[in-house]
Amino acid sequence: MNTVEAAFKDDRKLTYLNSEGADKPLISPVPDTVLDDARKYRLGRFRDQMAKHDVAALLLYDPINIRYAFDSSNMQIWTTHNPMRYAMILADGPAIMWEFKGCEHLNDGLPGIDEVRTAISWMFMAKGDKAESCIAPWADELVALVREHGGSNSRIAIDKLDAPGVAALEDRGLTYVEGTELTELARAIKSPSEIELMRWTIRVCEAGMARIYDHSIPGTTERELWAHLHFENARSGGDWLETKLLTCGPHTNPWYKECSDRICQSGEMISFDTDMIGPYGYCADLSRSWTCGYTPMNDTQRRLYATARDQIEHNLALVIPGMSYAEYNAKSWRIPAAHTDYRYSLALHGVGMADEYPVVPLHVDFDETSAATGHLEPGMVVCVESLIAETGSESIKLETQVLVTETGYERLDTFPWEDV
Repeated sequence: MNTVEAAFKDDRKLTYLNSEGADKPLISPVPDTVLDDARKYRLGRFRDQMAKHDVAALLLYDPINIRYAFDSSNMQIWTTHNPMRYAMILADGPAIMWEFKGCEHLNDGLPGIDEVRTAISWMFMAKGDKAESCIAPWADELVALVREHGGSNSRIAIDKLDAPGVAALEDRGLTYVEGTELTELARAIKSPSEIELMRWTIRVCEAGMARIYDHSIPGTTERELWAHLHFENARSGGDWLETKLLTCGPHTNPWYKECSDRICQSGEMISFDTDMIGPYGYCADLSRSWTCGYTPMNDTQRRLYATARDQIEHNLALVIPGMSYAEYNAKSWRIPAAHTDYRYSLALHGVGMADEYPVVPLHVDFDETSAATGHLEPGMVVCVESLIAETGSESIKLETQVLVTETGYERLDTFPWEDV
């Protein structure tokens, strides 16, 4: 490795790894008061949307929505596909958490929860042929609460629920309201305290990215590199990675191959997308590409990388409060024909505790009859993306995460682009 390459690596280590040493986890400096402010704000956002949608209750099964409402976290990946815990916010009443049996204590001290009850499960995996008979006590309990606190309002918003549950509630006189719009709109606008928590997640993510960079040497497998991000996230208090998008060389094109045991070769492009749910449950969704072994890019790699940077910088400049999604699309960077078949499907998307509303498709895929209507608002956090490739080439994947401010945008990530 030459002197310039060594200095470049050292700069990334000093900037992004723990100042106390790369062998130690990152410890959050964020005061508890910031987390308390975020908790209060988030529950308030749900209640505000409930009032706007005129619902008596909001039933939550999505673990990310439960985390947003209460900061209650318990086996989030497992409960994503096993509906064993749920929560309900009453518009004119308490917020209640139904916890998986034996885990009730995990909610101790969470200020937004007024009561913890033991969840009633009626999923087939747990109840088998008795599943149907278990729906009745579950539905009866929820309906009684809505009647007690909702008065004549029988409208209940639900974020995700299997069909038998919806039918049981409707059979008992409740009116089902699709709750996803409510929760997505609530989560779209971040408070200053949320941004402070998100900054820390990005800090941890970038330490993981620096670790990937430090190990981007010939002979390393894609999976070994991806594991460094997992490692940094896990030891620093993060949660999980939503995808496995790190590939090298020919595996980068077409995009969306998951990391494998393929060995990265010197000079090949390494491209990845973090999709990291980190500390405090917030998402750091960043993408970078660089060469294995820190070699100078060849002419094709350099040209594609410069094109990806052009797309990122052009579309970043359009992040202005009040910009409609349709206008953003109309003014967005136009992908050259040589790259169209290898494009990413969107130009911009929201991000919070996961990828969120809104999504603005790439201009090639933008259809006014199906694309969301709306505009960028202060407090939104969005990711601006680029994927550039052509026939026979590798893929360059770049992505940055920005806060929409009152006057424009602020980049929240600082990990450097490559020099080309």
